[in-house]
Amino acid sequence: MRLYKTRSGLVIESDNNFFRAPSDDWDYLVNQDNLHAYLEEAISGVSPSDECRTWVETQVMAPIGQQEVWASGVTYLRSRDARMEESKKAGGGNFYDRVYDAERPELFFKSTAARVVGPGEAVRIREDSTWNVPEPELTLFATSSGKIVGYTCGNDMSSRSIEGENPLYLPQAKTYTGSAALGPCLYVPKTAIDPEAQIHLVIKRKNETVHEGQISINQMKRTHTELIGFLFRELSFPHGCYLMTGTGLVPPDAFTLKRGDVVQISIEGIGTLENPVS
Repeated sequence: MRLYKTRSGLVIESDNNFFRAPSDDWDYLVNQDNLHAYLEEAISGVSPSDECRTWVETQVMAPIGQQEVWASGVTYLRSRDARMEESKKAGGGNFYDRVYDAERPELFFKSTAARVVGPGEAVRIREDSTWNVPEPELTLFATSSGKIVGYTCGNDMSSRSIEGENPLYLPQAKTYTGSAALGPCLYVPKTAIDPEAQIHLVIKRKNETVHEGQISINQMKRTHTELIGFLFRELSFPHGCYLMTGTGLVPPDAFTLKRGDVVQISIEGIGTLENPVS
């Protein structure tokens, strides 16, 4: 089951049928620990809507209301290796190796809802960065009680030249206008997402594929509940929260995004998030 936010209202998709959600209050609707059962009950006995299908095809927005977006890092081995390599010249030592093996994960604030872009909207690369990459990430949605009830695709845009100068520059490398994309929907399965689900990244330049890769989400070192548990230890989220779970798809060091590129992130069960780069 998928929940879409469109300019005309909220839409539930089930078995390729589309229904008007019982409320257009996103924050109220998603912040329910029994979200799948609630949505299932809402469409029981209701006829599908062609109008709602059209809304999804033409008006989809980022699936977010007043939620914050947080992120976790060094959750895949490939990410650890890349972060260690980029920090060598800055004297980063073995910080990233140590956090990969530590009990406590790396967690950081990524974006307010106002800075998140949705499907078809442009993600940005910083003017003062020379090395920029997308980071395709399975993104969890947890309710205010800390229960994971949904998933979406996330793009954690990263300015690697800035982060590589000094690990203390991480907030500037990660958090800026247009640095976070979410979508196309909130995927609300009855049980947890399939651990064999694949994350697929495609980067196109002038309609040609210049980078492509995929990885299964079970390659993560940490569990989803572990990451959410640490995030909620000393933080409260009255409307729930999104957490990007890190990436295992890192383009080669010689690659950097250019304006005009198109980034496509697909995750089985969720769909495809596509954004141009500006």
